[in-house]
Amino acid sequence: MSNNDIVNGFDDEKDESLKIKLQKVNEVEGCLVLYLTGYIDTYNSNYFQKRVQKAIEAGFIRLVFQCGGLNYVSSTGIGSFTAFLKSVKPRGGDLVLLEIQPKVYEVFQLLGFSQFFNIKDNLDDSINFFRSGSAAETVSLFPKVFSCPICSKKLKALKPGRFRCSECKTILAIDNAGQVFLG
Repeated sequence: MSNNDIVNGFDDEKDESLKIKLQKVNEVEGCLVLYLTGYIDTYNSNYFQKRVQKAIEAGFIRLVFQCGGLNYVSSTGIGSFTAFLKSVKPRGGDLVLLEIQPKVYEVFQLLGFSQFFNIKDNLDDSINFFRSGSAAETVSLFPKVFSCPICSKKLKALKPGRFRCSECKTILAIDNAGQVFLG
């Protein structure tokens, strides 16, 4: 099955620096695995965003990004993943990042984004995440346990607001949605 069979017109545009292979997950409605090979940077992030947005518009709101073949992601590329999250969340969807290379994960951590994304070790865990309805469940976020985006110390926030990491003394903020930010 080709990408165009899954999302009409998906392969109308190509970029040799980033290859995307699609796989529909039949057990979960609106679920799509995107196998990424290459890199995402300032020059090809627009191509990446347009392709994935095409899939979202086709009704795929539960996205699993298989990142095992991704050897570099710039901050612009991480911005793309954030844009996808903002696009699918209001529609009851979510996204999962899978098999992130250590040097790519480091960029997510340095920029403080590792907290916002569901990161899984294998495809079964990713599909089970969507199957269990975790993407749509609404539960009280606080108290929220998370890792400091700078030093990875486990921290607990009882309510939204600003506070200082007990380990590295970085000032952090957590909003009502449970998202953690620097400063």
